[in-house]
Formats: sequence, structure tokens, C-alpha cells
Amino acid sequence: MVTEHSDGATFSATLVDEWISLGLKHAVIAPGSRSTPLAVALATRYEIDVHVFHDERSAAFCALGIGVSTGVPAVVLCTSGTAATHFHGAVVEAGLSLVPMIVCTADRPPELHGVGAPQTIDQQHLYGSAVRVFIDVHPQGESDAPTWRGLAQRAWRTASKANNPGPVHLNLGFREPLVGVARELAPNESNLPSEDVVVRVDPSLVELLSSPRGIVIAGEGIADFDIVSEWLGKLGWPILADPRSGLRVTEERLAGPPIISAADPILRSSVMQERLRPEVILRIGEPPVSKVVNAWLANSKATYVALSRRQTITDPDRCVTHSASGPIETILVALGDVTGSPADEWLSEWASAEVIARDVIDRAMVDAPLHEAKVAHLLIDQLGDDTALVVSSSMPVRDVEWFSGRRDDLRVLSNRGANGIDGVVATSIGVALGSREPVTTLIGDVAFVHDSSSLVNIVDHAVDLHLVLIDNRGGGIFSFLPQASALEHDQFEKLFGTTHSTDFEALCKAHGIEYHAVTTEEQLVEVSLRDGVRLSHVRTDRAENVELHRVLNEAVVAALESAFSTGG
Repeated sequence: MVTEHSDGATFSATLVDEWISLGLKHAVIAPGSRSTPLAVALATRYEIDVHVFHDERSAAFCALGIGVSTGVPAVVLCTSGTAATHFHGAVVEAGLSLVPMIVCTADRPPELHGVGAPQTIDQQHLYGSAVRVFIDVHPQGESDAPTWRGLAQRAWRTASKANNPGPVHLNLGFREPLVGVARELAPNESNLPSEDVVVRVDPSLVELLSSPRGIVIAGEGIADFDIVSEWLGKLGWPILADPRSGLRVTEERLAGPPIISAADPILRSSVMQERLRPEVILRIGEPPVSKVVNAWLANSKATYVALSRRQTITDPDRCVTHSASGPIETILVALGDVTGSPADEWLSEWASAEVIARDVIDRAMVDAPLHEAKVAHLLIDQLGDDTALVVSSSMPVRDVEWFSGRRDDLRVLSNRGANGIDGVVATSIGVALGSREPVTTLIGDVAFVHDSSSLVNIVDHAVDLHLVLIDNRGGGIFSFLPQASALEHDQFEKLFGTTHSTDFEALCKAHGIEYHAVTTEEQLVEVSLRDGVRLSHVRTDRAENVELHRVLNEAVVAALESAFSTGG
């Protein structure tokens, strides 16, 4: 039993004590030697749930998922050297998606740099501009103790900043001995002041919101449903709701304006594109995934108002004419009560288009084989209340956006800051750990294989996680891109098909995951009703999937153009 006092142990215990007083509930640790002082300090506090991952990338994406789920930063810790580089993907995603995170990398002391010491790399500003701040901390001595709580406060306050949360990087140098006992800690007398967020809004925006032909694009970034829904109800414009917005709900939950869930298939019709062309666009949060919808918005030449949590407005098409940054709810309060006056015919046409498109989509799903679009449609329809659906990038997020209907009390989450497929399983574990509620993950086979390291000890995390695996033996999204027809088949398959020979049943068995080969709707629902960590394996064909999407979209377009050509 170690009894000697250690500066590293006292320093680490002080950081952890301060973070706990500020609200820390979760720490994610990738084991290593140099990080011992902070790892022990975290593990000895009953107030914190400590989660251990063998792989640093998995650990970081788990911390990301906890931050996404709770809005509170988790601490993620690794040892020195290349271990720290594996945090980078999750740190980039957290930075772009405004997810709070405290990233702690252990480091060798200065005297071991530049002399070829093992497990030593240059960790200065390792994550570049992805972090809100980089704090380099040399090995600490007793004389530095008065600064330690302030250091912890600075990291927490910056990561949790109301108008720009994100990752903070603490690079912590530790000298040996790495194991020791903390001295008595300085008392916690700090009290972080409350943060008042000031948002400046151009008063002229209110005048734009009086247009009779306006639409709302509701995307990711809405924190308070009640505030936003009440404001939009008074505005009265049709709401094209991304599933991640939390506004793709039933009429009972948000009465008043039409809520559009089928914008992508509707706007594949050139007739509807012209007929539904808006004068003013109000985007709340981030843009939709759909290229069809975004191209229509850009080509509409409408006045385009974007409200975003992000300080840099997302505008790759350079069509935004007015913008405001800050918490969405704060911006809407600053705009004040707005009573819109949308034209009755305008509302009626949007509502009719939604009814027609939804009817075609919903009827097409009845008695259909379990294809990719049907799985997305079914999950949104069948998942229980107070459940989170984590959706991988590439085709899963698109199928959910394009074809799923409206649902109350279901959170749809996706790592769309950098739009990568990395870390989806680990993010899902983090969401489940943070919420302690059931989580379902819709993921493609390439993304699943990409994050298979997160399966190590997954059952030990004691989460209720249903992994729904769409397996088309490759990267299905590429079959929708011009490369599929522009290249010879063999060349396309080699470069973009991303085929593999993974035995998913054996992979699940290796990690103690309950495996189910699923071929019917009834089987998928039955597995959904189980608990623990389980996987539903749905096999599909990439070529057939492209054709099914084409047929479904063409059926929606035909129904719309038939109805509206006859005045319906």
C-alpha cells in the first residue's frame, strides 16, 4: 500500500474535486502508465462514473456521446505518446458540433523531451483549432497549489460556455513517482458566476417574418422544445423538420403550422419545386442532410435567414442573406413575439403535399421486404418513448431524414459536425451511459467494422443498446453517386464498393453480444423489445437498394404531380 505523499496525486485530486463541485458525473479512461495520477484521482471518487476503454478513439467518442446526451462535459484521459493522437477524430467532431468535453492527455516532463525517451511526442496544440483552448501544464509542485482550482474552473467554464461549448485540451506533465497519496486539499471556496448570453439581432429580421410565403427549416441545435415550438406556432409557417431537430412531431404536440417530414421526396418533383417556392426561408439550427432540399433552397433565390448555435454560420452554397449566432432559444426571445400571416393557400398546399407523400411512403412500407428505407421508417415508428436513436452518417441518416415519419418523445442524434462514420458505436455507448435510457443505433456495415474496437468489453458497460446493422457488404452511399455509373464495375467496387468479408455473427460472439439475423419486420420489433446489448443483422443488396429508392421517390413524385395538376 502506497503511503508517500505525491505532488502529482495532490494536483490531480484537486482538479477532480473542483470538477465534481462544478457538476462532473462521468470520466472515460484509456489505461496507461503516465496518466496514473489523474486516473487514480478519478477512480477513487464515488461521485463519478468511470468508464474504461482499451482503445483511445473509442474512449474519446464515448465521452462525446456523454456530452451529446447530457450537455455536461465528461473527462476523457489517456497516457502520453501516440495514444493522444487517437482522440483527434472525436475532438474534431466535438468542436464542430459544440459538444462540451475535457480532454486530458498525460505527458512526459520537459527533461524527457528531445532526448529520445519512449512514448514521447510533441503534444503541444495537438488538436489545433478544434479545441476551444489548449492548456499546457508542466509537472506541478506544492508551491503551485493555489492555482489548481482556478485551472480546473477555467477548463470547465470554457468547455461549458453557453454560446460556444466544445472540447478543452489539458496536456498534463507528470514526473515519477506516478503513484502516491494526495495531501490535504485546499478548500473549495469557488463559485462560478452565472453566464449571461447576449445575442444581437438585426431588428429588420422581424419585418422579413411577415411574408405570406415563408418556410422554416428546422435542424439540429434546438435545446428547448417548448420555447421554440411556441414561437414557431405563432409564426405559422410550414416547418420542414429534420429528425434531429426534435420538431418532427405530431399535430397534437405542435398544433398550428404544417410539419413536413417528406421534404426530400416532395422536392424531387420539379412541379412542386416551383409551386412551393418560398419568398423567405428561416433556418433554425443546421441545414438538412438532403442535397435535394439544400439545392432547392439555394436555387429559390429567397431571402435566407439562418439562426445557429455555431459562431460560423453553415453556408456552403453561399445563399444565407441574414444570420444570427447564439443559443436558438435566446435568439428567438431577442426577436420577440412574432405573429405571422401566412397565406391560407400556401399552408394548404404544403399540408396537402405532406399528406400525399406520406401516404405513398407509408403504404409502400406495408408488406414490403425489410429493405434499408423500411428499417429507418420502422424504427422511428416503433421505438419506445424516451428513447434515443443514434444514426450513422452515409445512408442511415439520409433514410431517416427522407422516409421516416413524425414521432413524439424520441431523440434522433447523429455526428454531423464533420459527417464522419467513425466512432458511431462508441458514441452510442456514451449516449446510453449519459442518459441511462435505451438507445438504438442504425449503422451501416462499413461504419460498424470501422468502430469494431468499441465492442471490446461492451457488455460490461451495462447499457441497453440495440445495434441495427444494415449490411450491404460495402459502402452503399457510393452507389448513389456519379462514380457508380462513370467507372467500370470492377474499378468502382475496388475503389468505392469497400467490400469486406467480416463474419458479424462471429464478431458478436467474440464480444458476448446477443446476435440476431433479422429478415422480417416482426423479428426486428421483437429484438427491439429486448434489453442489454444486442445486434439485429439486416442483409441488403446495394443495387437493389438504389432501385428501391428510385421507385419509391418516383411514386411520390407521380402522386404529387397527378394531384396538383388536377387542383388537389
